[in-house]
Amino acid sequence: MPNNANLQRQRFLGGALGVIVLGFALTYHFFPRLFHVDPTQAPRRSMSLGTAAPGSGLQPERATAISELNAGPPLTLAPAAVIAARNSAKADLPKQLSADPPEVVALLDKATRALHAGALAGGEDSAAALFEQALKQKPDSRRAVQGLFDVRARLVAEIDQDIAVGDVDAAHDLLDALRTLPNAEAEVAQLETGLQTLEKVRPMLARAAGLLQQGKADRPDGGSALDLYRDVQKLDPQNAVAEQGILQVQRAVLDRALAAVAQNDFAGADGELARAQQIRPGTQQMRDVHQRVDDMREQRARGILAQAHTALDAGNVTLAIKLAGQVRAIDPDLTGLPALDEQLVNARLYASYKPGQAFADHYVDLQGKAPTMVVIPTGSFMMGAPAGDSDRLASSQPQHAVTIATGFAMARSAVTVVQFREFVRASGYVPDSIRLGGASVYDERSGVLRDDSTATWEDDYAGRKADDNLPVVNVSWADATAYAAWLQQRTGKTYRLPSEAEFEYALRGGTKTRYWWGDGVPSHPVENLTGSADRSRSGRRWSNAFRGYRDGHWGPAPVMSFAANPFGLFDIDGNVSEWVVDCWHDSYLRAPTDGSAWVNPGCRAHVLRGGSWGSSPEQVESAYRQGANGDARSARVGFRVVREL
Repeated sequence: MPNNANLQRQRFLGGALGVIVLGFALTYHFFPRLFHVDPTQAPRRSMSLGTAAPGSGLQPERATAISELNAGPPLTLAPAAVIAARNSAKADLPKQLSADPPEVVALLDKATRALHAGALAGGEDSAAALFEQALKQKPDSRRAVQGLFDVRARLVAEIDQDIAVGDVDAAHDLLDALRTLPNAEAEVAQLETGLQTLEKVRPMLARAAGLLQQGKADRPDGGSALDLYRDVQKLDPQNAVAEQGILQVQRAVLDRALAAVAQNDFAGADGELARAQQIRPGTQQMRDVHQRVDDMREQRARGILAQAHTALDAGNVTLAIKLAGQVRAIDPDLTGLPALDEQLVNARLYASYKPGQAFADHYVDLQGKAPTMVVIPTGSFMMGAPAGDSDRLASSQPQHAVTIATGFAMARSAVTVVQFREFVRASGYVPDSIRLGGASVYDERSGVLRDDSTATWEDDYAGRKADDNLPVVNVSWADATAYAAWLQQRTGKTYRLPSEAEFEYALRGGTKTRYWWGDGVPSHPVENLTGSADRSRSGRRWSNAFRGYRDGHWGPAPVMSFAANPFGLFDIDGNVSEWVVDCWHDSYLRAPTDGSAWVNPGCRAHVLRGGSWGSSPEQVESAYRQGANGDARSARVGFRVVREL
C-alpha cells in the first residue's frame, strides 16, 4: 500500500491534470482565437462517407450513415452524418417528369462530392449552391431536392453538436448558412433558442472550472463546481461540458474515498462513496473505486482478524475482543467474523471450550488423566418445585430463579471404582469406609440396606467385589471432596464437587418438566430407575416404582449404560445419588441465586441430589433433594466432580 505522502502527491497531480485538461477544452471551445484558430476557416467536423456512383444520387451515403446509427460514441459525439441520418425526416420529393439532363447530372455529382467533403454552404462550389443551381435548371429533379434536404439535415446536426460542446462561434457561422436554405425556418428558430441558452451557461461553466481548480468540487453546498454544473444542466440538459464536469467532481470525491482508506478510515471512505453515488449513480469510475475500496477493506479486515486469532490463541482475550471490534467496524459482514465471535464468547464463558464439548485433562506429574468432562452452557432456570406441584416438599420450596453466568464442566458420569482406586493408590488416602469401618449394603432377604462393618468402597451394592466400570459407592462426602482436591493437584485445574444449583441445572438439561425426559414414566430405558418390571436375584419387586418400566438392573449398572440427558450427562438422575458441596438447609429461604454453593462453616450434614437405582419415582423428580451426614456411606450414593473453566 502506498504511503500517505505518495498518495497525496498522486491525488494532487491527478486532480490538477484533470482540471488543466478540462480548462483547456473549455478555453478552446469558448475562445478558439486564443489558439490562433479562425472558426470561419476551421474544417467542419462532418466526415466524408464515400463517393457515390455517378447518377446514383445520395443513396450510398445515406445507407452508410444508417449502418453507423448504433455504433461508436454517444449520439452527441457521433459524426454529423450519422446524427442527420437518425434525426431527419423523409424528404418530400416531387414527381419527376423526365430524366436529369447531362449538365444537371454534372452539377449533382459535383454537389454530392462537396457534400461528402463537408462543404455544405457558403460559396459557389458548396453543396447547397450546386444543388440549388441544379434545381433552377430542372425544378422537378428528385436528386436535387433530396440533396438540399440532406445539406439542411447535416447543418442542423453540426449546429447541434457545436451547441452541445459549447462552440458558440462555430454554431453562429453554420446557423447563418442554414438561414439561406429553403424551408429551414423551424430549425433556425429552435437552434437560435439553443444558442441563447448556451450564451447563458458559458460564464457558469467557466466559473465551475475555476472552482474545480480551487478544490471546491462539491463543497461548500451552494458554492461548489457541482452546484454550477447542475444549474447548467437545468438550463441545458444536454450540455456535454457540464456532464464531463460532473464526472470530474465525482472523481475528486472518489479520490477522497481512497485517501480515507489509506488512513484506515473506512467509515469516512463509505461516506465519500455514498456522496459520489449521489452525484452520478452507476458510473464506471464509481464501480471501479468501490471495488478497490471493498478489496482494501477485506484485506485490512482479514489482517486484523488474523491478529485477533493470534491474540486469542495466546490467551489474551481482552486484546482479541478489541481487535474483533475493529474488524466489525471495518467489515461487519466479513466471512469468519461470526466464528471468531463464537470463539470469544466461549473464551470468556468457557475458557475457549464449546458448550457440550467433552474433554479430559491429563495429569501433569504422572501418567493418566482426569474423568471426561462435558462443558455445561450458561443460562437461567427455576430451581425447586413449583407451588402448584401436589408432591412438593417444604425442603424444595420456595421455587426461585437461578442464573448460571459462568460456564463450568461436569463429569460425564459418576466417578467409577477404577478411577477412585487410582486416587487411593496414588495419594495414600484412607477412605472413611476403611478409616471409620464399614458401610451399608443391600440385603436380598429383607430387601433393605443394612450396615456391614466389612464393606468398603471396593464393594458393590451387595457387598461383593465391584467391577471397575461401576460407579463407586459407600464413599463419604469427605472422600468425594478429597478425590476432587487430588484431581486439582494432579492437573493444575480447579476441580470440586458441584454446587446444588449447578447439579439441578445440569440435571434438568434445560427442561422444565418433572423429570428431564418428561412428566411421567419413560417410554424407553433412559436411566437406571426402580421399575415395576425389574426383578432382584430372588425375584423381589419394587413396592413403589415406575409402572411398567424395566431397565434390566437391580443395583447400580455400569456407568453410561443408558441415554444422556440434553446436556450430554449420563446417569444424572439414576444409578446412584450424588454428593454436592452444599450444607443441608430445610428450605430455599435465603438460598443463593447465582449458582454458588450454600455453605455454613462447620456444617455436618450435606445435600444429596439425583435419583438412584433404589429411589421411588417422587425421589427422582428434578427438584427432589435430601440431606445426610457427611460421613454417611451408602450403597446408593456416589459422586461426580465439576471443573471450573
